[in-house]
Amino acid sequence: MLEKNNTKMIDEITTLINEVKSNLAKEINKSIIYAKWNVGRIIVSNENEFNNRLEYGKEVLKGLSDELTKHLGKGYSISNLKYMRVFYKAYPNYDELNEKLSWSHYIELMTIQDVDKRSFYEKECINCNWSVRELDTSLFERLLLSDGKINKEKVLELSKKGQILNKPSDIVKQPYVFEFLGIKENKPLLESDLEYRLIRHIEDFLLELGKGFMFVGSQQRITLNNTDYYVDMVFYNKYLKSYVLIDLKMNKLKAENLGQMNLYLNYYEQTVNSDGDGKPIGIILCAEKDNIMLEYALGGLSNNIFASTYTYYIPDKEELINEVEKVLNEN
Repeated sequence: MLEKNNTKMIDEITTLINEVKSNLAKEINKSIIYAKWNVGRIIVSNENEFNNRLEYGKEVLKGLSDELTKHLGKGYSISNLKYMRVFYKAYPNYDELNEKLSWSHYIELMTIQDVDKRSFYEKECINCNWSVRELDTSLFERLLLSDGKINKEKVLELSKKGQILNKPSDIVKQPYVFEFLGIKENKPLLESDLEYRLIRHIEDFLLELGKGFMFVGSQQRITLNNTDYYVDMVFYNKYLKSYVLIDLKMNKLKAENLGQMNLYLNYYEQTVNSDGDGKPIGIILCAEKDNIMLEYALGGLSNNIFASTYTYYIPDKEELINEVEKVLNEN
């Protein structure tokens, strides 16, 4: 009885302390953001009184940095003061700041000039609890591509809502980009080599897949009538509550690849799924795909099967970003 009471007290105290720590961290972060923003406000408001801003930037900021460092200690270098200045100029309305984002988040966000793009990343950081490292992606640019063209409606939807996962097709990207593998374009690889490299870089691969993915395992065996089949990689998406099966193909997608994936999905739905799990989702990652063949091959199938290509780098990344900005500037 005493041990049971101890356990109860430990749980209550642990919950209490963790709650206090969490609230304290939020208050500290809120105070930091308030201070940084207001320092930026003071700098900009005084800067506007000077006609020669270049001279102001060189002389006044240096003097301000020296004096603040004497009075307040570290944290007021010229570069930090410049960040605070840019912070205020990027977010002139304090009420638009979100206390869920840290100063480190805002340092990354304030460098994004395009307001819609910045808004997209802000929402993703909040909705997905992204760390600063996860924020440093090209997700926005890549999600804009739909079959090789800029999708104007998708651009505007992303900037307003962020990425929302409501149905299986929402998790599928076109293309997937494996820049983190450091593989030269056109370098021949075996499927097993690509799988091995993706597992070695599983954290990066999870970021590439998107939000809500958890790695289950690789080469997951399915045995039917004394015949073994192996699913290259299996994940679980917590938002859709579904297993996601990924099959890697180094060449062009074939019709039999779709049939094999259909077999995997039927097996997982009938044998692996637990109560509450949604229908499993199959994604075949291939070097090339024939959309017309894909349409015929998938016709009549009730399973969630998708085919997407992958590349080892984003081609013409800067050009793509410029095109995105043109689309946004039209609105």
